[in-house]
Amino acid sequence: MMQQYEQATFAGGCFWCMVKPFDQYEGVINVVSGYTGGHVENPTYRQVCSGTTGHTEAVQITFDPKVISYKKLLDIFWQQIDPTDGKGQFADRGDSYRPVIFYHNEFQHKQALASKQALQESGRFNKSIEVAIEPVLTFYPAEDYHQNYYTKKPLHYNEYYQRSGRGQFIAQHWPKNK
Repeated sequence: MMQQYEQATFAGGCFWCMVKPFDQYEGVINVVSGYTGGHVENPTYRQVCSGTTGHTEAVQITFDPKVISYKKLLDIFWQQIDPTDGKGQFADRGDSYRPVIFYHNEFQHKQALASKQALQESGRFNKSIEVAIEPVLTFYPAEDYHQNYYTKKPLHYNEYYQRSGRGQFIAQHWPKNK
C-alpha cells in the first residue's frame, strides 16, 4: 500500500528559523528551506535577498496527514511568527521575509482562512493579523548550506534566533504553559 503524504508551505521570515519548529513533530517527513511566490526560475539566495525576484523565503513541509493534521501545522506556524507584521519578520524586513501561508488545495485554503480568523478573534493580539494567504507557486529548494541550518550551525542559529527578536517575542506571546 502506497503512503499518501501531503505538503504544506509557510513563510515566516528567515527560513532557518522555520525548520526546527516543524522538524520535531511525528508525522513530519521532511522540511525543506526554499523560495516561492516569485517570477525568477531557480533563484539563488543572493537574488532573493536583492528583492528583485518576487520570491519569499519559505519552508515546504512533507507530512503524513494520518499522523499530523494540516490544522496542527497551522497552529505550529502561528506560534513561530509575529502575525501582526506583514512587512517582514523581526530583524528581517521586506517582501522576501513577509509571512505567508501558501495553500496547496482548497481544503488548505479554507483551513488557513479559518485559522487566521480564529487568531484575529482570539484577542491574543491587539493589532490585525497581517499574514497573507496565497496559492502556492513553484517551490525552489534553497542552496544546500541553508538546509537544516539549525543542525549544521547550532551556535550561529541560536545567536541569530535570539538577536533577531524572534525568541523573545515567541516566549512573550506563546508561552508553553498557556
